[in-house]
Amino acid sequence: VFITNGGCVENSTLGSQDTPAEFKPEIKEGGGWDLWRKIAAQDPSFGHPDKFCYDPELSNWMSATVTTLDQRIVPYIKKICKRDPFSGKVVTGGIVTVTDSNWLLSWTLNRQQQFRDQPKDQLCVWVYSLFTDKPGNYIKKPMRDCTGKEICMEWLYHLGVPEDQIEDMATNSANTVPCMMPYIDAFFMPRAAGDRPDIVPEGAVNFAFLGQFAETARDTIFTTEYSIRTGMEAVYTLLNVDRGVPEVWGSVYDIRCLLDATVKLRDGRKITDMEMPLVGKLAMKEALKKIEGTEVEKLLKEYNVI
Repeated sequence: VFITNGGCVENSTLGSQDTPAEFKPEIKEGGGWDLWRKIAAQDPSFGHPDKFCYDPELSNWMSATVTTLDQRIVPYIKKICKRDPFSGKVVTGGIVTVTDSNWLLSWTLNRQQQFRDQPKDQLCVWVYSLFTDKPGNYIKKPMRDCTGKEICMEWLYHLGVPEDQIEDMATNSANTVPCMMPYIDAFFMPRAAGDRPDIVPEGAVNFAFLGQFAETARDTIFTTEYSIRTGMEAVYTLLNVDRGVPEVWGSVYDIRCLLDATVKLRDGRKITDMEMPLVGKLAMKEALKKIEGTEVEKLLKEYNVI
């Protein structure tokens, strides 16, 4: 038996353009948290689920997808990310966080089209906020009480859309679907050793835990890889499969990976193509002279940095 105990998307609810996503954190009979509680009651080695799900006010946040329906919002996106969102390349290049937002609102726009059947003239933007109980800067309501349209209005306000155009754009130029997730940050709740069960508890021969709330030494939480590694470890251990679980790729310590990622984030442009003052160009030219014929120059050329 392979058990997914707990679940960060348990109790999630969807709203619509005209209805809020309800905040309904009550743990239901038969859900992932209820299952884990019943298992944990039998033995301490099965973990302590209430360390993670005891207060959804501390673990919730909301997200929303904004689908643009015409071209009116697009110039405001381009002004911030300095890229054409219809190019098929990197758009925001990461998450844009509105640091003075009462909701601590962030948004990101990945390569479009994000979905296979998405119309070519539409964009799909992911918006989310951490403080769902605080009134917004423009919409004076907590995010959890807002319709999709109202969430879009708050986002447009932070994009810099003139206030006399915000409501019309949110109504006619976008469709916004909110999602409330009461336990999305549950795995970040304070915990101690033993609060999550081992993937295969000591002495277990026919059951294992997997997912974000099982304990492995190979990875940290909040990654797809974590869930996959716990699944591998569970299957390989119980079924005596002679295969190793891949270790975490140490890319953060590999200068080659960092150089490659930097160039990719710049849409493949070399640093020598950067716009900079004359002083900067002269300094770069001098630096490149000093590395001529060295391994450093060879490395930078290999990864298209220069």
